[in-house]
Amino acid sequence: MSAIVMNMFLPSLPNMTAHFQTDYRLMQLSVALYLGVSAAMQVVIGPVSDKYGRRPVVLAGLSIFLLATLGCIFAPTAEIFLFFRMCQAIVAVAMVLSRAAVRDLYEQDKAASMIGFVTMGMAVVPMISPMVGGVLDELFGWKANFWALLFLGALTLWLAWRDMGETATKSGKSLPQQFAEYPELLTSPRFWGYSLAAAFCSGAFFAYLGGGPFVGSVVFGMTPFWVGIYFGAPALGYFFGNWITGSFAQRFGANRLVLIGTLINFGGILLSLCIFLAGFGSPLSFFGLMSFVGLGNGLVIPNATAGMLSVRPHLAGSASGLGGAIMIGGGAALSALAGAMLSKETGAFPLLYIMLATAIAAVASILAVLLRERRLANAVQHR
Repeated sequence: MSAIVMNMFLPSLPNMTAHFQTDYRLMQLSVALYLGVSAAMQVVIGPVSDKYGRRPVVLAGLSIFLLATLGCIFAPTAEIFLFFRMCQAIVAVAMVLSRAAVRDLYEQDKAASMIGFVTMGMAVVPMISPMVGGVLDELFGWKANFWALLFLGALTLWLAWRDMGETATKSGKSLPQQFAEYPELLTSPRFWGYSLAAAFCSGAFFAYLGGGPFVGSVVFGMTPFWVGIYFGAPALGYFFGNWITGSFAQRFGANRLVLIGTLINFGGILLSLCIFLAGFGSPLSFFGLMSFVGLGNGLVIPNATAGMLSVRPHLAGSASGLGGAIMIGGGAALSALAGAMLSKETGAFPLLYIMLATAIAAVASILAVLLRERRLANAVQHR
């Protein structure tokens, strides 16, 4: 649900802009505002779930999500639509607490493997949902996307109610005491390294979420259907990246796979930029090479997530929420920045430059983690 809510409706943004008789940049905020509120939610969700448990927080969040989706469907103006779109961000409970539940059950490398397999399913959704969203828009209009989200949200709520057991041991602490433990995470260099590696690597993808529909529809003149078809390219790479993680994380270790993933992410973006600079940019080169961004994210996110949750295992829920907030908050800013800088005159260049800068920062972040762990190992040896 977290994945499908984020991008299913993106091929409809031009038609939604026409429906509300507003500017594309205002409607594009439906991505950035959603991500921003999602980031803020995740700071709260983690400690609340550490206190009350994963299950009740998931059920409450999905219930509120259904009400927000109805608000999106019947919104009379763009501003009211954006308000309810921000309320939809409560579905972040599904993303944050599914990861925390896995970490409740497994140690770091095993958790990375299990998260990799779990998020393979999440990878299929963003690969298919823009295609489905484009088809629904062509056949029934943009609101059909949100009716589909309402139905799928109700189905997910039913499944969670029937099948999701409680995985966490309740902390027994008050909420102020839970929030007071955040400094323990914030002062950990390894937590920051893992969080920033995930944030910067996924930041390239979030920038793509904000600017990709514009590049497809305005720069290349594609219809919503074809934008939806091409737009799912990163998810194909993400699927395979998660499969590699699930299969090899225990053998090679989470840190090595994070480093490889950041380098693949960087290489794909650099190659795409070089093609555009040479004057040969096309829908096939732009969207096709985004599959390397997806592949890199499929290696980085589950392994970096397992790493950040393992720095302080007793704070897994808080770490999942705070790490997710850093990742999604950065994504919100990059998505808004990409949407604001793109125009028909600039082409895809601002988007590619933003993505390249975040890719370089992701490589630097995981290298800092590796350096920190080497120093800790040396310190233990010299005792």
